[in-house]
Amino acid sequence: MPLKTLADEQPSLSLTSMIDVMFLLVIFFMVGTKFSDTERNMSVKVPQVAAAGPLAPAPEKRVINVYRDGRIMLDRQEVTLAELKAKLSEAHSQYQKLGVVVRGDSQGAYQNVADVLATCRAAGIADLGITVNMADVNTKTQR
Repeated sequence: MPLKTLADEQPSLSLTSMIDVMFLLVIFFMVGTKFSDTERNMSVKVPQVAAAGPLAPAPEKRVINVYRDGRIMLDRQEVTLAELKAKLSEAHSQYQKLGVVVRGDSQGAYQNVADVLATCRAAGIADLGITVNMADVNTKTQR
Protein backbone atom coordinates (compact mmCIF):
# COMPACT_ATOMS: atom_id res chain seq x y z
CA MET A 1 0.00 0.00 0.00
CA PRO A 2 1.56 3.22 -1.12
CA LEU A 3 1.90 5.97 1.47
CA LYS A 4 1.32 9.59 0.70
CA THR A 5 4.45 11.54 1.15
CA LEU A 6 3.29 14.95 -0.09
CA ALA A 7 1.51 17.22 2.36
CA ASP A 8 -1.91 18.61 1.41
CA GLU A 9 -2.20 22.28 0.70
CA GLN A 10 -3.34 24.32 3.66
CA PRO A 11 -6.67 26.07 3.11
CA SER A 12 -6.29 29.79 2.63
CA LEU A 13 -8.55 32.47 4.00
CA SER A 14 -9.59 35.20 1.60
CA LEU A 15 -9.67 38.53 3.43
CA THR A 16 -10.98 40.47 0.46
CA SER A 17 -14.66 39.97 1.26
CA MET A 18 -14.14 40.79 4.96
CA ILE A 19 -12.32 44.03 4.06
CA ASP A 20 -15.17 44.96 1.69
CA VAL A 21 -17.74 44.49 4.46
CA MET A 22 -15.66 46.60 6.86
CA PHE A 23 -15.43 49.44 4.33
CA LEU A 24 -19.20 49.31 3.77
CA LEU A 25 -19.84 49.49 7.52
CA VAL A 26 -17.48 52.44 7.91
CA ILE A 27 -19.20 54.29 5.07
CA PHE A 28 -22.66 53.50 6.50
CA PHE A 29 -21.78 54.87 9.95
CA MET A 30 -20.13 57.97 8.47
CA VAL A 31 -23.24 58.79 6.44
CA GLY A 32 -25.50 58.08 9.43
CA THR A 33 -23.50 60.43 11.61
CA LYS A 34 -23.74 63.15 9.01
CA PHE A 35 -27.54 62.90 8.94
CA SER A 36 -27.85 63.16 12.72
CA ASP A 37 -25.60 66.27 12.73
CA THR A 38 -27.67 68.06 10.10
CA GLU A 39 -30.89 67.16 11.93
CA ARG A 40 -29.56 68.70 15.14
CA ASN A 41 -28.42 71.88 13.39
CA MET A 42 -31.73 72.61 11.66
CA SER A 43 -33.25 75.92 12.65
CA VAL A 44 -36.69 74.67 13.62
CA LYS A 45 -38.78 76.48 16.19
CA VAL A 46 -40.48 73.92 18.35
CA PRO A 47 -44.02 74.72 19.53
CA GLN A 48 -44.59 76.05 23.03
CA VAL A 49 -47.31 75.16 25.48
CA ALA A 50 -48.73 77.42 28.16
CA ALA A 51 -49.23 74.88 30.91
CA ALA A 52 -49.04 71.12 31.00
CA GLY A 53 -51.59 69.11 32.90
CA PRO A 54 -50.59 66.56 35.49
CA LEU A 55 -49.00 63.40 34.18
CA ALA A 56 -50.14 61.36 37.16
CA PRO A 57 -53.48 59.58 37.07
CA ALA A 58 -56.42 61.10 38.90
CA PRO A 59 -56.49 60.38 42.62
CA GLU A 60 -58.96 58.06 44.22
CA LYS A 61 -62.51 59.29 44.72
CA ARG A 62 -62.91 61.91 47.43
CA VAL A 63 -65.13 60.86 50.33
CA ILE A 64 -67.71 63.23 51.81
CA ASN A 65 -69.46 62.23 55.05
CA VAL A 66 -72.74 63.92 55.98
CA TYR A 67 -73.65 63.44 59.65
CA ARG A 68 -77.07 63.54 61.38
CA ASP A 69 -76.54 67.04 62.69
CA GLY A 70 -75.63 68.36 59.22
CA ARG A 71 -71.84 68.44 59.66
CA ILE A 72 -69.89 67.78 56.48
CA MET A 73 -66.49 66.08 56.42
CA LEU A 74 -64.35 66.04 53.29
CA ASP A 75 -61.59 63.46 53.63
CA ARG A 76 -61.74 63.60 57.46
CA GLN A 77 -61.70 67.39 57.56
CA GLU A 78 -64.81 69.34 58.59
CA VAL A 79 -65.96 71.88 55.97
CA THR A 80 -68.93 74.09 55.20
CA LEU A 81 -70.82 73.95 51.91
CA ALA A 82 -68.89 76.97 50.61
CA GLU A 83 -65.54 75.45 51.58
CA LEU A 84 -66.61 72.15 50.05
CA LYS A 85 -67.41 73.84 46.75
CA ALA A 86 -64.09 75.73 46.75
CA LYS A 87 -62.01 72.62 47.51
CA LEU A 88 -63.82 70.47 44.97
CA SER A 89 -63.57 73.17 42.30
CA GLU A 90 -59.82 73.42 42.87
CA ALA A 91 -59.40 69.64 42.73
CA HIS A 92 -61.60 69.45 39.62
CA SER A 93 -59.47 72.05 37.85
CA GLN A 94 -56.44 69.80 38.36
CA TYR A 95 -58.16 66.49 37.58
CA GLN A 96 -61.12 66.70 35.21
CA LYS A 97 -62.29 63.15 35.95
CA LEU A 98 -62.32 63.54 39.72
CA GLY A 99 -64.93 61.39 41.45
CA VAL A 100 -66.78 61.91 44.74
CA VAL A 101 -68.52 59.43 47.04
CA VAL A 102 -71.14 60.86 49.42
CA ARG A 103 -71.87 58.93 52.61
CA GLY A 104 -74.97 60.18 54.42
CA ASP A 105 -76.16 59.09 57.86
CA SER A 106 -79.32 57.00 57.57
CA GLN A 107 -80.93 58.86 60.50
CA GLY A 108 -80.01 62.32 59.17
CA ALA A 109 -82.12 64.66 57.07
CA TYR A 110 -82.02 63.82 53.39
CA GLN A 111 -81.90 67.56 52.64
CA ASN A 112 -78.33 67.67 53.94
CA VAL A 113 -77.25 64.98 51.47
CA ALA A 114 -79.14 66.74 48.66
CA ASP A 115 -77.33 70.01 49.46
CA VAL A 116 -73.96 68.24 49.30
CA LEU A 117 -74.84 66.60 45.97
CA ALA A 118 -75.92 69.96 44.53
CA THR A 119 -72.68 71.55 45.76
CA CYS A 120 -70.65 68.79 44.08
CA ARG A 121 -72.50 69.41 40.81
CA ALA A 122 -71.92 73.15 41.13
CA ALA A 123 -68.18 72.45 41.55
CA GLY A 124 -68.20 70.60 38.21
CA ILE A 125 -67.97 67.05 39.55
CA ALA A 126 -69.68 64.63 37.17
CA ASP A 127 -68.68 61.33 38.80
CA LEU A 128 -70.90 61.23 41.89
CA GLY A 129 -71.72 58.20 44.00
CA ILE A 130 -73.70 57.48 47.15
CA THR A 131 -72.66 54.76 49.57
CA VAL A 132 -75.28 52.48 51.08
CA ASN A 133 -75.20 49.19 52.98
CA MET A 134 -77.17 46.27 51.66
CA ALA A 135 -79.68 45.05 54.26
CA ASP A 136 -80.44 41.38 54.68
CA VAL A 137 -83.99 40.83 53.41
CA ASN A 138 -84.70 38.00 55.90
CA THR A 139 -83.83 40.04 59.01
CA LYS A 140 -85.66 43.22 57.97
CA THR A 141 -88.88 43.74 59.94
CA GLN A 142 -92.18 44.48 58.25
CA ARG A 143 -93.70 47.91 58.89
